[in-house]
Amino acid sequence: MHEMARSEITDEKQRYAAGVLEYAQMGYWDGDYQPRDTDVLALFRITPQEGVDPIEAAAAAAGESSAATWTDRLTACDQYRAKAYRVEPVPGTPGQYVCDIAHDLILFEEGAGANMTASIIDNVFSVKPLKAARLEDMCFPIAYLKTFAGSPTGIVVERGRLDKFGRPLLGATTKPKLGCRARTTAAWSMSG
Repeated sequence: MHEMARSEITDEKQRYAAGVLEYAQMGYWDGDYQPRDTDVLALFRITPQEGVDPIEAAAAAAGESSAATWTDRLTACDQYRAKAYRVEPVPGTPGQYVCDIAHDLILFEEGAGANMTASIIDNVFSVKPLKAARLEDMCFPIAYLKTFAGSPTGIVVERGRLDKFGRPLLGATTKPKLGCRARTTAAWSMSG
């Protein structure tokens, strides 16, 4: 499907002229990209806004999950730019597409999985070219997984401390700004 892609604008005079560039023109789409063993791969299901090309929507997801909010005049942005490289329609679901996005490992701090997933996922859901987005899958390079030291005590000790056995351990961040009073949030935090 990448025959619909617009080419990246690399001429500095055009790139930094007044106006708005599309994400694909900024370099977040590359239909010929071949993922490397060191790329963090994300598979999103997206629904473009009415009138938005699926490739532009995929490029927007790639941009906002990497470096599109940064200025590329002050950083080595080319290194940090994620690449959407495949977009295909979801069978039996008109208007929805799956897109593959590759993120260079250089984007992420070693051993910081929560930060990495937040970086990839966070901004995508508020991107204007997308009506809807859902992260379907992620693939992590072995080199990145080896940076995780693991829990210092292990699951057995943690279950004992929490006195929770026979069920999954789940964690969440409750946010008082979503309508809960501080006292209610504190009670949730302290409950077992």
